[in-house]
Amino acid sequence: MDELSLLREMRDRTPIATDAAIDRGRTKLLQGIDPHAVKLQKNPRRRMAMRWGLVSAATALVAGLLVSGDVFGPGPLRGAATAQAAEVLNAAAETTIQTADLVPGPGQYLKIQSTNMWGSAAVTADGSEYEWLDTEKSAMYIPAIREEEWVWERSGRIPTTFFDEESKEYASSLEPAEAYVLRGNNGGFYGTPPEQSSFPSQDALATFPRDPNALLAEIQRQTNGKGQSKDGEALVFIADLLRTGIVPADLRAALYKSAALIPGVTVTDEQATLDGRKGIAIGRVETASNRRQDIIIDPKTGLLIGEREVLTEPRGSIPAGTATTWTAIETTISETAP
Repeated sequence: MDELSLLREMRDRTPIATDAAIDRGRTKLLQGIDPHAVKLQKNPRRRMAMRWGLVSAATALVAGLLVSGDVFGPGPLRGAATAQAAEVLNAAAETTIQTADLVPGPGQYLKIQSTNMWGSAAVTADGSEYEWLDTEKSAMYIPAIREEEWVWERSGRIPTTFFDEESKEYASSLEPAEAYVLRGNNGGFYGTPPEQSSFPSQDALATFPRDPNALLAEIQRQTNGKGQSKDGEALVFIADLLRTGIVPADLRAALYKSAALIPGVTVTDEQATLDGRKGIAIGRVETASNRRQDIIIDPKTGLLIGEREVLTEPRGSIPAGTATTWTAIETTISETAP
């Protein structure tokens, strides 16, 4: 499996079955394994190492049994983003192309810091259900020579946002997460790279077309048969690639311009705040799951502040308008690594 295939595999955007169906299937499966099992569901819609969370085999099996795809094959473009969204994206493209990419020198590291918010849920053997949001801080150190050792600091997932007292009490009773550090040559933290690397290689990034139409066609080819819709999955792919923090300026500009060609993309928030930083949110609603995918751009630099997924309808105890997952990134140069 090459890096780009891995990128898609690590963020499975399959349509969501009803919460009740997933809960019933999960409980039945886990009780078959262990009648006393308690299953923690950590953001089941995202199985991507770049959001840096791993889904258990049991969760993956339940998803595979309960969810089927509703996707569309590649075809001609059908309209584009709204005029306002296209204006913002094209302006960001022109700005970002003038922003110098950070390149570590000998002995230095490209440091990609991120703050991540993820949805978590638990279904206990007695049928009780709990849900909350976790926060995790992360720092990835990529050496100037990528084949050398990468270092990945993680704080562990800490329950931080609650929507009812029962879930808060339950999450607070769990064993606290511990910070830890992973190391691996060329990003191979869990095996031999590139198959187990969380990031596409420089060679893989170089293969993407820089023409926006050709780039969108290539993205649609790679995402064909995945996700909930052709257009929605294209925007998800763009968000995934941008938030690695290693996309060069010319490709970053092309990705913005490609997003401007996707039908249904609009400006969702002109003053979006993510981890204390403000930018313009560009997004698209996926009606199959009642969620909206946003990318948030700093209009002054054209750089990505981060991305988020927002509920457009309530889900369980979580109200509409809640960002159930988000990642804010910042890239700098570091002289050292842990």
